[in-house]
Amino acid sequence: MPEPTKKEENEVPTPAPPPEEPSKEKEARTTPAKDEEEVSPPSALPPGLGSRALERKDSEWSLGESPAGEEQDKQNANSQVSVLFVEKPQGGTVKVGENITFIAKVKAEDLLRKPTVKWFKGKWMDLASKAGKHLQLKETFERQTRMYTFEMQIIKAKENYAGNYRCEVTYKDKFDTCSFDLEVHESTGTTPSIDIRSAFKRSGEGQEDAGELDFSGLLKRREVKQQEEEPEVDVWELLKNANPSEYEKIAFQYGITDLRGMLKRLKRMRRVEKKSAAFAKILDPAYQVDKGGRVRFVVELADPKLEVKWFKNGQEIRPSTKYIFEHKGCQRIMFINNCQMTDDSEYYVTAGDEKCSTELFVREPPIMVTKQLEDTTAYCGERVELECEVSEDDANVKWFKNGEEIIPGPKSRYRIRVEGKKHILVIEGATKADSAEYSAMTTGGQSSCKLSVDLKPLKILTPLTDQTVNLGKEICLKCEISENITGKWTKNGLPVQESDRLKVVHKGRIHKLVIANALTEDEGDYVFAPDAYSVTLPAKVHVIDPPKIILDGLDADNTVTVIAGSKLRLEIPISGEPPPKAIWSRADKAIMEGSGRIRAESYPDSSTLVIDVAERDDSGVYHINLKNEAGEAHASIKIKVVDLPDPPVAPNVTEVGDDWCIMNWEPPAYDGGSPILGYFIERKKKQSSRWMRLNFDLCKETTFEPKKMIEGVAYEVRIFAVNAIGISKPSMPSKPFVPLAVTSPPTLLAVDSVTDTTVTMKWRPPDQIGAAGLDGYVLEYCFEGKPPKIRIPRHLKQTYIRRVGEAVNLVIPFQGKPRPELTWKKDGADIDKNQINIRNSETDTIIFIRKAERSHSGKYDLQVKVEKFTESASIDIQIVDRPGPPQTVKIEDVWGENVALSWTPPKDDGNAAITGYTIQKADKKSMEWFTVIEHYHRTNATITELVIGNEYYFRVFSENMCGLSEDATMTKESAVIAKDGKIYKNPVYEDFDFSEAPMFTQPLVNTYAIAGYNATLNCSVRGNPKPKITWMKNKVAIVDDPRYRMFSNQGVCTLEIRKPSPYDGGTYCCKAVNDLGTVEIECKLEVKVIYQGVNTPGQPVFLEGQQQLLHNKDF
Repeated sequence: MPEPTKKEENEVPTPAPPPEEPSKEKEARTTPAKDEEEVSPPSALPPGLGSRALERKDSEWSLGESPAGEEQDKQNANSQVSVLFVEKPQGGTVKVGENITFIAKVKAEDLLRKPTVKWFKGKWMDLASKAGKHLQLKETFERQTRMYTFEMQIIKAKENYAGNYRCEVTYKDKFDTCSFDLEVHESTGTTPSIDIRSAFKRSGEGQEDAGELDFSGLLKRREVKQQEEEPEVDVWELLKNANPSEYEKIAFQYGITDLRGMLKRLKRMRRVEKKSAAFAKILDPAYQVDKGGRVRFVVELADPKLEVKWFKNGQEIRPSTKYIFEHKGCQRIMFINNCQMTDDSEYYVTAGDEKCSTELFVREPPIMVTKQLEDTTAYCGERVELECEVSEDDANVKWFKNGEEIIPGPKSRYRIRVEGKKHILVIEGATKADSAEYSAMTTGGQSSCKLSVDLKPLKILTPLTDQTVNLGKEICLKCEISENITGKWTKNGLPVQESDRLKVVHKGRIHKLVIANALTEDEGDYVFAPDAYSVTLPAKVHVIDPPKIILDGLDADNTVTVIAGSKLRLEIPISGEPPPKAIWSRADKAIMEGSGRIRAESYPDSSTLVIDVAERDDSGVYHINLKNEAGEAHASIKIKVVDLPDPPVAPNVTEVGDDWCIMNWEPPAYDGGSPILGYFIERKKKQSSRWMRLNFDLCKETTFEPKKMIEGVAYEVRIFAVNAIGISKPSMPSKPFVPLAVTSPPTLLAVDSVTDTTVTMKWRPPDQIGAAGLDGYVLEYCFEGKPPKIRIPRHLKQTYIRRVGEAVNLVIPFQGKPRPELTWKKDGADIDKNQINIRNSETDTIIFIRKAERSHSGKYDLQVKVEKFTESASIDIQIVDRPGPPQTVKIEDVWGENVALSWTPPKDDGNAAITGYTIQKADKKSMEWFTVIEHYHRTNATITELVIGNEYYFRVFSENMCGLSEDATMTKESAVIAKDGKIYKNPVYEDFDFSEAPMFTQPLVNTYAIAGYNATLNCSVRGNPKPKITWMKNKVAIVDDPRYRMFSNQGVCTLEIRKPSPYDGGTYCCKAVNDLGTVEIECKLEVKVIYQGVNTPGQPVFLEGQQQLLHNKDF
């Protein structure tokens, strides 16, 4: 291999010559003095610096590294006293294909846990990630000696394994490091002057075909030889003259990866060497050589007897096949054969006590693109790979898109994959935006190609299908297309908005629209449109609901009551989708819609039965049947027509007295459809036409006893029946009757004689004979024994009332033979004879209470029993007392000469209703009480005409039928009547805070509209300050749209939609905002279209709160 030509400092740099054939290299080795050329230094940096010449030498896997390749700082580190290492790994030499092991030991006596050990090649390459087929790391621990042993074994070494290695050990805050070198030689001896390997290229390191020869290297070298030599470029001159912002660009173009290290080394090169007494000619400041080439260092001694030593990075260089030393007079020459990147370092030579140094730059050959990029066509979503090949493994290649560098990252769709010499740009999920010109740039060239990304032909694998879904069920629209792309769903031309009930699912090539709990507003035309394609997938969703009849507003037995003669409008809410058809019937006869007295009316959400003038015959069971495509429903409703009852039949007078009679009657034959509540009784004199009502409270029984009639005057009575509807017509009058006093019983009745068949009796006339005179006598006889009968006195047939402390003495006569058995009970329990005395005789029983108490009040039951016959009667006794005082009395207000009082009723009413209150006043000075109001029925009063300047107290008594309460309740505070001239101070009131956050008092309601006819949406809102109203449609504010008009009057907000079309349907929102908050309310508007008088999709519906029917003819 010829050596690089020596250049003068001002000489224009020329590129290094191409490598020659092995035969020529051998010839050059035999005649070094003649053919070898010296390398002269540039002004500051050797020209034509290779792409790896300026990299850190200990960060590369290179061939032919010298055994003394450590840097000065590593030498100093190894010379320090070890902190943790007991035994450090030592440098070594190994032949290609052989194994070598490096050992480091650490003492564990002072360590509580295992230390951390790392192996590096160069400065930064961690070998833990390289462990595998050719590199193994091992750790052991000897318990007896307490020694950790760490081993690194290199298996089947290769030339590029040579270099500088480092071992680091760490424990807590302690740290120790050690550097060592590995030199790899060929396994077979070769002549040093002939390096046939430099003409060959080896395939990827660490692969199965590692070590195989690649003859394309020879061809390339021959081709390069045939080419004209291009002038070398002095990179240093470029950097020195260039703007600092262009350093990075120049470094990449000429393969400089350690720009910062290069500048440091050049800074050291600028130092001016002092004149030396030992050297007549010193080393040049710098030398450069191509990788695999040969370089010659020459110094000239002033004294040829001086001993010369050569050093590399501070370590002495020994003669070997790589390093050859020659002596020519005063010249001392060192040749370095087969230069590799590890030879790129500082060299110096010593002669006596003096030395001179230089820098050697090893330049890699430029990286060439051996396989160009090819134009590629792909479809969207596919994975695209752009591939090229370069001349060296793991070369630095930059990718560009339309001239801009591609920087891959975690979130980028671009990935760069390197497989030896192959460099591949991977684009995941290509899109149309990826269509561009791509280029790959190396230090020796570039390659470009065009990428065209088109849409893949879309195939519909599973189209959407029309669906008919029951209300409340799930709607699932599913389609499958050939590509995994996104798309958009629309309903009736409007985008579908996701919610808790509506979900859009995209999984691979499958797209789903899932609607949980289907509603009627979910019905419509749905379309799925894949993004970037003009294809659409339509489907119609029809939501149906089986008809339902809602009878919540009726009774449990579905009965409707109507008064005869009035109008019945029975509106039954119904539901169903589509709106069901309703049919009313009675007794298997259909009730038609029309204008008859009994007719049916149908609406979308209700069905109505109308009876204009209800009659008795209209009572009965009516049937309603609903039917739509989802099913049928049936219900029965009972209609009951109620009327005034028929008049009762004429009453019968069964018994008369001096001023009374007993009458009875039968209930009317027809009660009007409503139970009889009672009866009213009227009477009149036979010769008079004026009827007088005898009772003002309804008589519940069919027996009544008129009183206070004039004896000897003929009377007639009649009856009125009463039910919930009203009072019937009067009955026919009874037969005339005359009240007459009954004569007293005959006296001195005695038996005169008795025979076998006769009894002779004698008596005296009665003591009292009424106005009717005595017509005769009636004789009766009976056998021994008589059924019991109780004769309750007239005054005991009503509640018997006595005051506390009064005596109660009641005599109740009865009949019965033999002597009956009597039983008294009070409120269902036996009477306590210690409190109530009972005395019985053969003809009557007496109940006696000496001093009545309120506890004696109650219902007393008397039972008379004769053998198997019994008779019962009841008496109500009420013992009353004076009430207690009112609970509290308050002065509510005082103004002028008036005082307003209020009080609460007494807790104890004395077992009788409170009939009124008595109010008294007293001047505070005298405290003498005067009555102001008596028998006052309310619980508040205003006392007037009070004396100005006085101060008054007030008290209130309660009153019932027994009189006033014993005590009175007095006001706790007094009322002061202000004098004239006194200034009245107005009370101070704090300003009321009228501020209020917005609140809707009347919400928006879901509404239907007819296309072409104006529609309005109304709601009411309140708030202070006055809120700002904003209307939105589908979450988009309505601003300056002539199709909409917005009004706000006294808090009523109105949105008018002028002649809406189906596209105006959607969700409308009214938003109110003020300083205290924001509130929104929404509603849905559906616009229906009418074609040639047919309403689509259903009949017109009532807007909420309206009652009107829209007929097709109106449109």
